[in-house]
Amino acid sequence: MIGILKKAVIGFTLMLVIALIVRLALFKGPVQAPQALPDSLIIDMHVHIAGLGYGDSGCFVADVMKDSYKFNYYLGAFGVNEALLKQHGDQELVKRLAKTVDEAGHIDGVVILALDGVVNEQGELDRDKTQVYIPNDYVAEQARLYPNLHFGASINPYRHDALAQLEHAKQQGAKLIKWIPNIQHIDPSDSRITDFYLKMKALDLPLLSHAGQERSFADAIDEYGDPKRLSLPLSLGVKVIAGHIATTGESHGEDNYQRILTMFEQYPNLYTDISSLTQVNKLGYINKASVEPRLKGRLVYGSDFPLINMALVSLYYFPLNLTFEQMWSLSKIDNPFERDVALKQALGLPSTIFARSASLLNISPEKEGD
Repeated sequence: MIGILKKAVIGFTLMLVIALIVRLALFKGPVQAPQALPDSLIIDMHVHIAGLGYGDSGCFVADVMKDSYKFNYYLGAFGVNEALLKQHGDQELVKRLAKTVDEAGHIDGVVILALDGVVNEQGELDRDKTQVYIPNDYVAEQARLYPNLHFGASINPYRHDALAQLEHAKQQGAKLIKWIPNIQHIDPSDSRITDFYLKMKALDLPLLSHAGQERSFADAIDEYGDPKRLSLPLSLGVKVIAGHIATTGESHGEDNYQRILTMFEQYPNLYTDISSLTQVNKLGYINKASVEPRLKGRLVYGSDFPLINMALVSLYYFPLNLTFEQMWSLSKIDNPFERDVALKQALGLPSTIFARSASLLNISPEKEGD
């Protein structure tokens, strides 16, 4: 038994030595020298919230999601559990989120995102096919309560009153329209929703649309995540922010990331956010994006909270870009928003990226009506 333990210790030590040698041999540091953060507003334009219907929020989560191992994991990343929401209402999650944002020294505000559901042939919400639903009225109401929260609406364009809902969302102060086409069963290339796009352009409402494969939910139609399907709204003049630079999956045998890169030269109204790029399943993309000439001036700051508050993201996933001292120092930052900014700054993202969300979404230092 002692011999087995001795061999195990020797083997583990040898692995550590090899890992250290490899790290020292391949260490490159950040792809660009870190820059000071901008003096202008820093807005995280990609922040999710959640709700279970407590406190008359109108939110719901389908059983297929509740039964998933991911359910409690996600709630924990938000800093709540179901018992807490049942006692205080879904509003408690937003209250805690606003406090966390307020305590983050380098973040001035976040856009909290509604999420519409699947729509049936009558143009009404199909609860049986909807996995997660977070209504606009609830999100708009919560955003009005906190100076550091901004309203991101979500409207399925197949709703019978989609155009009226767009008008209403704009009146409520919506900064953008959020889609996850893969789970909302929205085909962005469908010519039947042309009028919806034209109304978005007229109202100056950008579209933040997930691009690429989707694996955060129970099931998805990943064909709808093909970034090329966003060509229709782009051709109509809609400002489109493609989520995550389409860094997951393939379409028609081609990597989605490569598919979207070719679109930036054609469409000056195409942007993309850097949310989720520090996740372990996307290592290397943030380095590529930082120096990709086709992305210059098009990258927008976002975090994809609460995913940044999970094991998917760790400072220790970047031993080839950060020193041990940096990783240790950054790991002591408890606030997830502050830590996300600090990590992306240390990795060499240009300071202009952090300033672009506010300018693109027309967010000023003070919210209207304050």
